[in-house]
Parts: sequence; structure tokens; C-alpha cells
Amino acid sequence: MFHKILIATDGSEHSFRSTQHAIQLAEKFGGTIDIVYVVDGNTAKSDVLNSTNKYEIEKKRNEKVKAVKQMVLDANIECKTHILHGEPGPTVVEFTNDNNFDCVVIGSRGLNKLQTMILGSVSHKVAKRVDCPVLIVK
Repeated sequence: MFHKILIATDGSEHSFRSTQHAIQLAEKFGGTIDIVYVVDGNTAKSDVLNSTNKYEIEKKRNEKVKAVKQMVLDANIECKTHILHGEPGPTVVEFTNDNNFDCVVIGSRGLNKLQTMILGSVSHKVAKRVDCPVLIVK
């Protein structure tokens, strides 16, 4: 049923909890997990201004998914990571729909509290627009 699972992460505590649920789904259904982290325009700009080279930027971005990836690998589940660029909600939706995932697992809140209050949460945008079931973890 859920063989191809996507975890959307931002390095927040909610994304760690959502990873635990994604692992349980993958174990139950013999699935694989893809991990996605989306770099928005503000983050990209900040990364460039505060880093000395592109390798340092890449390292910082990989750090955002490192803990989640390690959790999945520790559970002996096959996984891939993807670092994408764009607005998080629409980018996750497009990636999910283009790659035919069976389920998206996402935290109910992320690191950007202000954006959530003004624009609505990424999880809400994803749940409304993807073509597969979404598990939103509190």
C-alpha cells in the first residue's frame, strides 16, 4: 500500500517525529523512503552571504537532513535524499506528484513560525494539493 514514502523535513523537532511514523509505515509495508529538504529564496540568500564557498553551503544543507537520514538508515530502510529549491509547499507538492509517491509524511509545524501564521502551513498546502495520502504528525 505505502511502498514509496516521502518525508518532507526542515530539521525541526516535528520532522523528527514524522520520520518515526514514516519508518513505521515503511517497515509495515516493505517500503522505501525519500527525504526532501526545500531551500527557499531567503535561506539561499542567507547561505550565500554567510558562507565562503559552495561546498560549505552544500554541507550546511546536508546537515539539515543528516539526522533524519540516519534515523531511516538505522531502521535498515532504503532511502534517498533530495535538496530542492523553491517555496516549500508548492515544491513538495510538485516533487510528490511528479514522482508518484504513495504517501507523504510531514510535521504539522516547522521552523518558520511567522510564515506559518501569515501564509498558512506547508503541511496544509501539501495536504490540499498532492495526489496521494498525507500523514501530518503533531
